[in-house]
Amino acid sequence: MGNENHELHIIFFPFLANGHIIPCVDLARVFSSRGLKVTIVTTHLNVPLISRTIGKAKINIKTIKFPSPEETGLPEGCENSESALAPDKFIKFMKSTLLLREPLEHVLEQEQPDCLVADMFFPWATDSAAKFNIPRIVFHGLGFFPLCVSACTRQYKPQDKVSSYTEPFVVPNLPGEITLTKMQLPQVPQHDKVFTKLLEESNESELKSYGVIANSFYELEPVYADHYRNELGRKAWHLGPVSLCNRDKEEKACRGREASIDEHECLKWLQSKEPNSVIYVCFGSMTVFSDAQLKEIAMGLEASEIPFIWVVKKKAKSDDEKLEWLPEGFEERIEGSGKGLIIRGWAPQVMILDHESVGGFVTHCGWNSTLEGVSAGLPMVTWPMYGEQFYNAKFLSDIIKIGVGVGVQTWIGMGGGEPVKKDVIEKAVRRIMVGDEAEEMRNRAKEFGKMARRALEVGGSSYNDFNNLIEDLKSHKH
Repeated sequence: MGNENHELHIIFFPFLANGHIIPCVDLARVFSSRGLKVTIVTTHLNVPLISRTIGKAKINIKTIKFPSPEETGLPEGCENSESALAPDKFIKFMKSTLLLREPLEHVLEQEQPDCLVADMFFPWATDSAAKFNIPRIVFHGLGFFPLCVSACTRQYKPQDKVSSYTEPFVVPNLPGEITLTKMQLPQVPQHDKVFTKLLEESNESELKSYGVIANSFYELEPVYADHYRNELGRKAWHLGPVSLCNRDKEEKACRGREASIDEHECLKWLQSKEPNSVIYVCFGSMTVFSDAQLKEIAMGLEASEIPFIWVVKKKAKSDDEKLEWLPEGFEERIEGSGKGLIIRGWAPQVMILDHESVGGFVTHCGWNSTLEGVSAGLPMVTWPMYGEQFYNAKFLSDIIKIGVGVGVQTWIGMGGGEPVKKDVIEKAVRRIMVGDEAEEMRNRAKEFGKMARRALEVGGSSYNDFNNLIEDLKSHKH
């Protein structure tokens, strides 16, 4: 099939956040592996992350200039959402992406691609593509379930009919009796008109675009894949899990930012453990916990007596400084006993999850992590924070039944209440790691892991849907 695809050139334009860039590069690798010409457009400071993640794939990178501090009100060098975590900065950051329109159109004019795959946060990309008479496809890196929940809550607004933030409601026109509360829905800062409008337009641009690529595979959520296409009438292709795209060990280790730990040291530690005995704990690249919460996590992990790898976002001020919020003697005890490994900063997540000694995953339920956990065949402790993560947590625990929650009910940063206590953490970790229930969940998770791999093989559901997409694009071209 490879050769006749050469005539198609696809441009990818990921949103400037690690959780959006990485799956978008993975998706670009899928296109490249099927013989298409692929170009990724980004700003200068995001190039290192992208080139590391491209691995050996044949993909071009085109850079455009990020708007200047005078135009954005942001400090110099703030070109990725990770450097704009404070709420006021984040809103400025989102608004500054509106200024990328002209530079992107300049690239489209030069390159004359056959299709633009752009992140949902660039709603204007549909009109930009139309200028050059090419289709724009939306990629937000989500699966069908969160897409369906978002679409139904937007369309029917059940949240407006409840009397409080904690009163549950059923999501209308959605299979599976899904109940949510208003607290679990995306909380939008109403005071900023430009930002609010940007979010509204992002949702509308999904409807106006040529279609949507879902990072999922049919067997994981057939009911919702069908519902999204047939009931909600959206055009969509499932091409996932994109994190599985032909990765050898080295590529898994290099995916994303420079890891804060030597991969060999990490693998050596994992190798010394029994199969399915280690729990991996990571809350994504955007979550910052309070010291009080970090302390509870440390005590909960230690009390569970399960060996763990814990990725901590909070940096020590200097390399030799101990993390002062840790319980007294904690680091010495876990390092001395070999019970735990703390990684400060970025970890080679896919490499760790795929290791046979890892048996469970404590996650914030971002869809990338959720799907990486599913692909690795792991049961998960769900700890959603914001965005669509509450929907994903529900999907893991109520629909495919490989998740156990820690009981978080509200967005972090929305005055997220008391920290989750050590006993709750200990209990959830033990529930997915030890005993009959854990065994059942792990067996179910392993089945999904096998299905994920099969979906990408020749003749698999994602492989075939890719062919459908290419046929669509070819007929659009002619």
